[in-house]
Amino acid sequence: MAEIKDPENTVIITLTGGEVVIELLADIAPKHAERMKTLARAKAYDNVAFHRVIDGFMAQTGDVENGNMEKDFNLRRAGTGGSQHPDLPAEFSGIPHDRGTIGAARSSSPNSANSQFFINFSDNHFLNRQYTVYGRVISGMEHVDAITRGEPPASPDRMITVRVAADAS
Repeated sequence: MAEIKDPENTVIITLTGGEVVIELLADIAPKHAERMKTLARAKAYDNVAFHRVIDGFMAQTGDVENGNMEKDFNLRRAGTGGSQHPDLPAEFSGIPHDRGTIGAARSSSPNSANSQFFINFSDNHFLNRQYTVYGRVISGMEHVDAITRGEPPASPDRMITVRVAADAS
């Protein structure tokens, strides 16, 4: 595991294959970073499916309303919901959508991001300044690369747990 410099702004996602450590860019996108920490601390991301995984592009997850594979999971509805929190305003920056960056998923409205996010499998610079970048994988990208592909995957992978590193003991 990578050295964690700022545990309060680091999230650890446990996948079947191992841990993915994400450094949140709280100075660049404070509202998005805070939302991810709030949902992680509420355990809202636990058991949520990767419902849209496109080879060479990205893996999308975070539908805490419809994507929990332990509660009333419906693969057709996964990806259509958010959380009970209000949508977030865009926090676009000059940070590029490089391999391993975390982007806020949203509808056609730039100010509609909520709980869903995606992890870029490759450099996706066509998304720059159109989707908020608010984190980057600092270790465990090999586990992200192993996520089952599909829109939706026939047998989706899930985030087993999502924790803020400062809270881990």
